[in-house]
Amino acid sequence: MHTSRRGFVGGVSALALASGSTSAFAQKKYDDGVTDTEIKIGNTNPYSGPASAYAAIAKTIDTYFKVVNEAGGVNGRKIKFISLDDGYNPSKTVEMVRQLVEQDKIFALFQSLGTPCNTAIHKYMNQKKVPQLYVATGASKWGDPKNFPWTMGFQPDYHTEAVIYAKHILANIKDAKIGVLHQNDDYGRDYLGGFKEGLGKETDRIVKVVTFEATDPTVDSQIIQLKDSGANVFFNVSGPKAAAQGIRKAADIDWKPVHYLNNVSASVAAVMKPAGFDNAQGIITAAYIMDATDKAWDDNAEMKEWRAWMDKNMPSANKADANHIYGYAVAALMTETLKRCGNEMTRANLMKQAASFQKYRLPLLLPGITVSTSPTDFYPIQAVQLQRFKGETWELFGEVMHAEST
Repeated sequence: MHTSRRGFVGGVSALALASGSTSAFAQKKYDDGVTDTEIKIGNTNPYSGPASAYAAIAKTIDTYFKVVNEAGGVNGRKIKFISLDDGYNPSKTVEMVRQLVEQDKIFALFQSLGTPCNTAIHKYMNQKKVPQLYVATGASKWGDPKNFPWTMGFQPDYHTEAVIYAKHILANIKDAKIGVLHQNDDYGRDYLGGFKEGLGKETDRIVKVVTFEATDPTVDSQIIQLKDSGANVFFNVSGPKAAAQGIRKAADIDWKPVHYLNNVSASVAAVMKPAGFDNAQGIITAAYIMDATDKAWDDNAEMKEWRAWMDKNMPSANKADANHIYGYAVAALMTETLKRCGNEMTRANLMKQAASFQKYRLPLLLPGITVSTSPTDFYPIQAVQLQRFKGETWELFGEVMHAEST
């Protein structure tokens, strides 16, 4: 029975070939989560809890996919985006991702947010061979295709970003005495590791390191400890809520160090404004995407297009929140990756396409910064430019710095 059935299938394709039809050969290959009409994409994001400022990212992605669907979808398939609130709680992430993979049967997980949250599902996703794609964290561990072939980052990795700050401090600040505040988890430790590597033989310039938990109500006592240490440089490794508190507290106690702030808290609306613009003057961060509050981009075609898109599709959203630009850019990359899969909608092909971008110009990245990946390079964006806070916006300075990750 089995052999005759195979013979019959062969007969059909031969017949199709004879009649000049190629449709039998543009064959569709599907994994879980894909049909002729739909692609199921899963996501977790902190819509509530200490990191809820990042909800703007998932909301933008959701809107982006809706607009793609209204225009006919990706190769005729509509994206079904299932985004769940994990409150930035890793045990909740585990529970939700199991549900997405085992019950909802998603094709891929996309842009799940947070280093501790993604760490908690890292092994599981790779055991299940389900893409954990373009995660919303810059931890350097997402670029390890040898051991974790189903996980890929998106933004410049924290380690590299921290190396750049350290080198800038050594080149520009005489007698630097550095105080570090970092979240007490893998995200914070990744930045600290990169920072120490960048300082090289000068690690003793770090005079004080203090940590906080993501759930802590304030970081006031930590900022007081840093001031008391005599530090004249402040490396601030914290999410939006703690970052804004730290900036404000430093001003309250009249501590005026040279302040380096990690890129994940560079949003003018979510961090700088709540911290108080007066308190944020001169802060330095690394950028890789355009900031909507920077007037330098007012005539930029990509920025104009984004503004028009926001006005039409998210009219009540705050355009000064950089998370909307980030969400738009990463959703554009995911859409392009899906498009490149054609009808071979397998998870293996999705990862293959994600790993074959060559100097791809993604909208809203800074000029000179592109997306490049390969089977051995799972870091899509590896260049940044420093910027300084001035008035009510960021001002870029210096050159675009390309870091080849180790």
